[in-house]
Amino acid sequence: MTERTSAATLSTDLAERIRQNLLDGLFASGTRINEVTLSRQLEVSRTPLRAALQTLAGEGLLNYTPNRGFTVRAFPLSEIVDAYEMRALAEGLAARLAAERGLSDEARVKIEDALTHGDQILANGKGPNAQRTEYAAVNEVFHTIIREAASSRLVADVLRLCHQIPQASAHNIIAFQIDDIRERHRFHHRIYDAILAREPREAENLMRQHVASVKTSMIRAASRQIGAAQTPPPR
Repeated sequence: MTERTSAATLSTDLAERIRQNLLDGLFASGTRINEVTLSRQLEVSRTPLRAALQTLAGEGLLNYTPNRGFTVRAFPLSEIVDAYEMRALAEGLAARLAAERGLSDEARVKIEDALTHGDQILANGKGPNAQRTEYAAVNEVFHTIIREAASSRLVADVLRLCHQIPQASAHNIIAFQIDDIRERHRFHHRIYDAILAREPREAENLMRQHVASVKTSMIRAASRQIGAAQTPPPR
C-alpha cells in the first residue's frame, strides 16, 4: 500500500467514525470543531482529519467558514419534520415492497436475530445509556434489512438523503427514553410479522405509524434542545 493510498484510507475511516458520531448526536448543533483537540482525541495527524472533515462538509453534516474552520450544522425544526415525513413514506414503501416480494432466508435470519437481540437488550439490567447504545445498532440493522429486501434504488436514495439529517437517522435514538424504545421494538415485531405474512398494506401502515411515533419523540427532544440553546444564561 502506498503512502498516498494509506492516507486516503485513514481519511475515509476517520470520516466514517466522525459521521457516526454526528448521526448519534454526540456533537451538539452549532459546535465548532477544534481540530487540534479532535486530532489528539483520535490520535491522528491533522492532515487526514482535515480531509475527513472536508468530506463531511461536502455531505452537508458540517459547515466550513474560512478562518473559522468547521462547525456542526444546525438543522431547523422544519427540516427535521420534512425528513421524517419523507422517511415515513419511503420506509412504508420499503415495508410494502418487502412484504410483496418476500424475504430471503438470510434476511429472515438477520431480522429475527436483531429482534431477539433487542429483546435481550431491553430485558437486561444494564443502565439506560448502555441499553440505548446497544439498541441503536439493532434498530439500524432492522431498518437496513427491510430496505435491502425492498430492492428499490429510489427508496434507498431517499432514505440516504433523510439520514443526512442526524435527528432523522435510524441510528439516532439517543434522545429516547427506555419506555419509548420498548414501544418502538414492539412495532418492529408487528412490522416483521406483517411482512412475513405477506400483508403489504398492513406492513406499510405499521411502518408509517412507527416512523411517525419516532418523529413525535424526536421533534419533542429537538424542540427542547433548540429552546435550551436560545435561553440566555442566568446572570
